[in-house]
Amino acid sequence: MSSHRALVPEPTPAGRDPRLSPVTRDRAPTRTSDRVYDELVSAIRELRLVPGASLSETDLAERLHVSRTPVREALARLVDAGLVRVVPQVGTRVGLISLRDVEEARFVRESLEVAAFEKVCADPEPDVTVLRELLDRQEHSYRTEDYDAFFASDEALHSEIFSLSGYPRAWQAVQRMKLQLDRLRRLALPDLAAVRELIDEHTKIVDALEAADLPTGRALISRHARRALELGPSLRAEHPDYFTD
Repeated sequence: MSSHRALVPEPTPAGRDPRLSPVTRDRAPTRTSDRVYDELVSAIRELRLVPGASLSETDLAERLHVSRTPVREALARLVDAGLVRVVPQVGTRVGLISLRDVEEARFVRESLEVAAFEKVCADPEPDVTVLRELLDRQEHSYRTEDYDAFFASDEALHSEIFSLSGYPRAWQAVQRMKLQLDRLRRLALPDLAAVRELIDEHTKIVDALEAADLPTGRALISRHARRALELGPSLRAEHPDYFTD
């Protein structure tokens, strides 16, 4: 198995595009442009829309089953967030991955997750039931080579640590900050050996949390948070068109 599989989607019949999910109307008091924004952010984070991909208001409106107005509003927000760039005489494109932004996101994530870990360890009997269930899901995704499922359960595990700390919204802040880091993680993900190492690290982190082993937990989380960043140079060499600076 190659260490890095291409993430370009398989060709699909005309009129179908697996990279974007239609934005449906619901009873929730959210604007259509907000739902469009959320879907595009998810598609960028998950590399369903790869760095540098061309974006057209008309095309996106058709794929998302909405009018062009909410798409235009969502794209403007994405430009402000640095996820989309407008290139004169070229058009609108998905922003490239910045390794400087990845490093800043790593710093924020590592600092907050270490603090969350310490807070959970202050509980004499932390409930790690959900964490153990998520580890089981990761094992299943490893056996089936389901990288999307692994990424989702990976995110859920770290989110649960913040929930156990009593500060779940801190994870939401980390999520907003680490989109560039997530794109790097997704780019590195199609690697079965790397997934095995990540699951083993997750297991050790949960073991340390259950044992309230602060020194081991701090070291594990720091190592874990820096793993993707260490792959930056090789991933940039492999996918030079995906990166900037």
